[in-house]
Amino acid sequence: MSLFIGIDSGTQSTKAVVLDLDTRQVVAEARASHQLIEGLPVGHMEQHPQDWTAAMDKVILEVASKIDRAQVRGIGVSGQQHGFVPLDAKGEVIRPAKLWCDTSTTKECALLTKKLGGDKAALKKAGLLFLPGFTAPKILWLKRNEPHHYKRLRHVLLPHDYLNFHLTGNYFMEHGDASGTALMDVRKRTWSKDAVNAIDKNLLDWLPEISESSEAAGTLRPEIAAKYGFSSDVVVSAGGGDNMMGAIGTGNVSPGVVTASFGTSGTIYAYANKPVVDPTGEIAAFCSSSGGWLPLLCTMNVTTVTEQVRALFGYDHAALTAAVSAAPVGAGGLVLLPYLAGERTPNVPDGSGVLLGLNGKTFSPGHIARASMEGVTMGMNYGLQRLAGLGVKAKEIRVTGGGAKSGVWRQIMADIFGVPVVGMVEDEGAAVGGALQAAWCVALREGKKKAKLSDFTSGVVAVDEETRCLPSKANVARYRELQKVQDGLSVALREVFPAQRKLA
Repeated sequence: MSLFIGIDSGTQSTKAVVLDLDTRQVVAEARASHQLIEGLPVGHMEQHPQDWTAAMDKVILEVASKIDRAQVRGIGVSGQQHGFVPLDAKGEVIRPAKLWCDTSTTKECALLTKKLGGDKAALKKAGLLFLPGFTAPKILWLKRNEPHHYKRLRHVLLPHDYLNFHLTGNYFMEHGDASGTALMDVRKRTWSKDAVNAIDKNLLDWLPEISESSEAAGTLRPEIAAKYGFSSDVVVSAGGGDNMMGAIGTGNVSPGVVTASFGTSGTIYAYANKPVVDPTGEIAAFCSSSGGWLPLLCTMNVTTVTEQVRALFGYDHAALTAAVSAAPVGAGGLVLLPYLAGERTPNVPDGSGVLLGLNGKTFSPGHIARASMEGVTMGMNYGLQRLAGLGVKAKEIRVTGGGAKSGVWRQIMADIFGVPVVGMVEDEGAAVGGALQAAWCVALREGKKKAKLSDFTSGVVAVDEETRCLPSKANVARYRELQKVQDGLSVALREVFPAQRKLA
């Protein structure tokens, strides 16, 4: 028996799965929640990295109690992208981590863009624009706003890298998650000296070397191995960002597969053999955590929006589904611009939510609930259309995350995207991706030089045909008209958002 543990450390919780490679089945699972720091100013989103390690320890110990610990051979960690974990010379956390959803760094983005010579120059030198969600402006924010903390800075890690550090004691970073810092030249797969020096000429010394995603971050520290009851030669693979590992967990490791994740945030991505750089910068030209590239769109407002609507009307999930199902397609013309936490695609960090089309018929819980579900999906479709313009066209979309579990929502997805959507048999894609990457890493370390990641995804990753939804031509046409309304509303209000936010 060969067991591999996959970890997915997200914004709200940490999950663990145990994959039995011999049977190709997930044989144990566990979950532990963690919280955002409350009471911060608008736009500031932070967590204590120590909460992540505590949650990871908890879920690993829980799944370990359900299996033969002696058979565990590898661990792969997925983590929320872009978070900035600042460490001092001793590896101690200096301050809480600023997260992917933190939009407090708009000034730093403007400063970095100016230093590199503008948007076109930034895309040429790094392949990405400086957006508030990315790591680079967070580092400059620390330098400008908390110089007493910045003076202590000696190591920069991302959330999943910090968990690897907890497990192995090594400072390690791989191409996939590193590409989301906006400090990396994604074409050359190296740190961009121009981007790094725009923050601090010493910063390059505080960043780990970038390693291949097929390499190992190390093996378990003896004290951690003893705590878990594992052998100290258990390998910790490179891991990656949640989207990169979700790609592995949905079999998105070769061209032709498109994955959409409907979680706290929303992402759509596809594997590519070469960089896909968007001249507008709206589609992120990330690297994958499987040796290629992963052009990706990200929206910041998905289940957070539907959950707030659910709470507003006192619905449980069944009641929300019933309300959405009972409302007409297109919610009677009610359109939600769902920028409750600003937005990343399109880049509207000062954006806020807008309901257009309220009248005597649409001013009802059901219409508003449906408009929320449709609105966040059209927000993702905005990016899907940009991907298509870059040559990444979807014939089918594999969907994961909390939203993918809803049949009514999957049908809305199919109708808005205009292609079939289908869920996965094993929905914890990022955690499964971690386990699969760990299995691949161990095989390569054991001398199986021809081992490909697809060798491991085959037989493990499978779509659930019972969840497949096909688009309705009439509904597709209706949503295309509503998409024009939402896109036009977004463009029209971008000059208004910053002034409105000052009043909040």
